[in-house]
Amino acid sequence: MGMSSLKLLKYVLFFFNLLFWFCGCCILGFGIYLLINHNVGILFHNLPSLTLGNVLIIVGSIIMVVAFLGCMGSIKENKCLLMSFFILLLIILLAEVTLAILLFVYEQRLSKSVAEGLTNSFQRYYSDNSTKAAWDSIQTFLQCCGVNGTSDWIKPSPASCPSDLQVKGCYVKAKQWFQSNFLYIGIITICVCVIQVLGMSFALTLNCQIDKTSQSLGL
Repeated sequence: MGMSSLKLLKYVLFFFNLLFWFCGCCILGFGIYLLINHNVGILFHNLPSLTLGNVLIIVGSIIMVVAFLGCMGSIKENKCLLMSFFILLLIILLAEVTLAILLFVYEQRLSKSVAEGLTNSFQRYYSDNSTKAAWDSIQTFLQCCGVNGTSDWIKPSPASCPSDLQVKGCYVKAKQWFQSNFLYIGIITICVCVIQVLGMSFALTLNCQIDKTSQSLGL
């Protein structure tokens, strides 16, 4: 691999990470917007920090940091930054695989915990504005009502509930939504993993090529 190939690989890795850095900025900005405007409240009170805004901020920040290391490591041909980029991508990939395995192994326990969490937060609908916002959002998005149906509401059901008396509960509708979109979620997950592996491969190849170029130039 000559100098021209090294430059090509360097700029491919740079623009690859620059694109993801901008994506990270967008995700972070959207997460901050949700937190400021309180569009989505707290749904699970046993995990009060697990809100859509917080999750997006964390994900966006991680993407920005990793992409920044990739950009600077490639354009500066800095081996330390490239290896940091490689190690972070490897840690994230292993964490994703571990999470997928845990979700598969503890699927029933997770399903039970979600149902209990929904029931607990449902009881706070009229006493907590953040919970009310979360339930109104999920009922509008999934076109559902209550945890198990309209019968959950002692008082008249809120405006966010569909008018259909046979409407399903949000727990069932959420499971149906994940099942119907499982293929798309799987494809997106596989694409993300492939991109991470490609990024790791490019970083490692560029790192090795920098060594070879330095040796050939007698540096």
